[in-house]
Amino acid sequence: MLQLWKVVRPARQLELHRLILLLIAFSLGSMGFLAYYVSTSPKAKEPLPLPLGDCSSSGAAGPGPARPPVPPRPPRPPETTRTEPVVLVFVESAYSQLGQEIVAILESSRFRYSTELAPGRGDMPTLTDHTRGRYVLVIYENLLKYVNLDAWSRELLDRYCVEYGVGIIGFFRAHEHSLLSAQLKGFPIFLHSNLGLRDYQVNPSAPLLHLTRPSRLEPGPLPGDDWTIFQSNHSTYEPVLLANLRPAEPPVPGPVPRRAHLPTVVQDLGLHDGIQRVLFGHGLSFWLHKLVFVDAVAYLTGKRLCLDLDRYILVDIDDIFVGKEGTRMKVDDVEALLTTQNKLRTLVPNFTFNLGFSGKFYHTGTEEEDAGDDMLLKHRKEFWWFPHMWSHMQPHLFHNRSVLADQMRLNKQFALVRPLDLFSTVSPRMNSSFQISPTVSNFLSVEASPPSLSYTPQTSPGPGESLCHSQEHGIPTDLGYAVAPHHSGVYPIHTQLYEAWKSVWGIQVTSTEEYPHLRPARYRRGFIHSGIMVLPRQTCGLFTHTIFYNEYPGGSRELDRSIRGGELFLTVLLNPISIFMTHLSNYGNDRLGLYTFESLVRFLQCWTRLRLQTLPPIPLARKYFELFPQERSPLWQNPCDDKRHKDIWSKEKTCDRLPKFLIVGPQKTGTTAVHFFLSLHPAVTSSFPSPSTFEEIQFFSGPNYHKGTWISSLFLPMPALISCLKKVPPTLTQRLYHGGELLSCREPRSSLCSPTLLTGPTPGTSTSEHMETQLL
Repeated sequence: MLQLWKVVRPARQLELHRLILLLIAFSLGSMGFLAYYVSTSPKAKEPLPLPLGDCSSSGAAGPGPARPPVPPRPPRPPETTRTEPVVLVFVESAYSQLGQEIVAILESSRFRYSTELAPGRGDMPTLTDHTRGRYVLVIYENLLKYVNLDAWSRELLDRYCVEYGVGIIGFFRAHEHSLLSAQLKGFPIFLHSNLGLRDYQVNPSAPLLHLTRPSRLEPGPLPGDDWTIFQSNHSTYEPVLLANLRPAEPPVPGPVPRRAHLPTVVQDLGLHDGIQRVLFGHGLSFWLHKLVFVDAVAYLTGKRLCLDLDRYILVDIDDIFVGKEGTRMKVDDVEALLTTQNKLRTLVPNFTFNLGFSGKFYHTGTEEEDAGDDMLLKHRKEFWWFPHMWSHMQPHLFHNRSVLADQMRLNKQFALVRPLDLFSTVSPRMNSSFQISPTVSNFLSVEASPPSLSYTPQTSPGPGESLCHSQEHGIPTDLGYAVAPHHSGVYPIHTQLYEAWKSVWGIQVTSTEEYPHLRPARYRRGFIHSGIMVLPRQTCGLFTHTIFYNEYPGGSRELDRSIRGGELFLTVLLNPISIFMTHLSNYGNDRLGLYTFESLVRFLQCWTRLRLQTLPPIPLARKYFELFPQERSPLWQNPCDDKRHKDIWSKEKTCDRLPKFLIVGPQKTGTTAVHFFLSLHPAVTSSFPSPSTFEEIQFFSGPNYHKGTWISSLFLPMPALISCLKKVPPTLTQRLYHGGELLSCREPRSSLCSPTLLTGPTPGTSTSEHMETQLL
């Protein structure tokens, strides 16, 4: 029996092992089949989202306020020659939400401001500087802080406002302990708090309206139950925004009909005490309050802090011909793109989609998507075009400028040359002529044309890069504009990219979302480097993976909220020039790109007086630097302080060669002596002298600054050389002459900079003797 068990046991173990292997193989096969079925099965086609309709769909405004409005009274302009264009903001704390929202709008509008904690007794900041007022407007995050000021501070502030014509904006935010009804201390106005409201509308007679279009109605309940309405019989108060009580709310005390329009934002015309104010019965969380807040700032400052009505928008569509199967555009998508473009041109003069192409991926989709590629080329002259990289490679990965230029020439040949004859008929001496798009030529006839580009033949593409197709592409490439994939090489700058752009395409304009940082978006700025104008680029919530309306991250309501008063709406409202980044995949499937921008334009025209228009990139860039000439000079920063910057910075560059210690001072004050004595220390490695001046490099205040931070690092030793000098972390020194006001803003805020302040030598003492005494 024992012998039989010894024979049977291995057989049973072998069968068990086989069974386990079969189960594993079956599981893997099932998973593979399921993955294949899910990826190849056609997705259930849902109805495409419809963009916002006409303004009438929001409902017309009802009757006006309960009492006849007073005739519009022009604002008392502040004493422009006696006040600085600075806003004084009193906040509850440095981290209060409303205070941060106020500051964010001021920063986005590029208005100067100063924040102070709301004062207690005797803590009022200095309001005047000799005979000039330091502030043109005062904002209180909490209106009660202003009302309950001690008598001395209140009199001081009110007298300043009357004497200098300064207005006040105040917010009243109710909480659970707020009185339901009370009179505002010292004012002929009553507050009724913690109410639920609905059906918001703009009073067309409100004098402060500038950007806001009057007589509009926002139907439906307002978010929250903590709204405050104002009630007064004094003629100094004019309603700005009005709403109705929700049906379940108790009636407001006093002789006010239940169905009356109740003011939630009022304007004090200054008839009571000579000070004009705007009072909000809620914070800025509701989008319409942000719009009215911008108008209030403009009105109370006499249009000194005012946004112009003109807005320039440009919609880029990156990655044309790029994308995996199932995400690309088909013929009907291209037809929808043309239809929407024509509709938007009736609302936005000269509106044209700007298409960025990578020719290597032409005809790499399904049969229907390849037909979509052909449809785009068939209507190529209806759009503007700009070059992406041929193979969508990031430029900072190319260390050799000629290799980078070769990639660009491949894209250029794809755009302009008949592909079948590319390698047999092109002569090295041949010059290609450019077809100017009719839409662009109207602008270029006024603006200076980009430099003429000569054709440079290119050797045959590498494996898998065939250009043999059956039609002539003839893509117009006259814009002088380009965008790098992932904004690589634009900032932090990759010199090879700028040089190749100019030599191959004659590029004059590009854009990036990375300068100075991606977030917060309101800090994005422009600059000029190597003759190329770099404009700030904006996101719109659409990325390569957002292709279905019902699968939008956070839900479709999140996208609609951004369009209807949210981030996307505020981007256009607060920026005179907006270049939006979208992608090819946003215009296939549910066509979210078309839905987003048609809805945005219609919503802007419903609620604002903005004059939307589109310009080609070169005139647009010139307009930008006319508005913001102070941004022409870039402000370099340490690329290793930002992970995104480090990811798109060339690997041949290292942060180890940036200086850790700077010597800053005017000439003839001993900076050379300090540099010399410090370099004697074995733990200190100094910079190399300049080959032209035979002195230490002058970076911040000289022309070297515009060449980028890497120019400075070329005069510093390699990290390997430093490590063999001393086994402790070395200190690099670099002598930099003082550059006046430029130095304070160009000076890096990281540990790279440690300015040294030096006292001057006494009369009769040489600089070196004085420095030796200082160091000893």
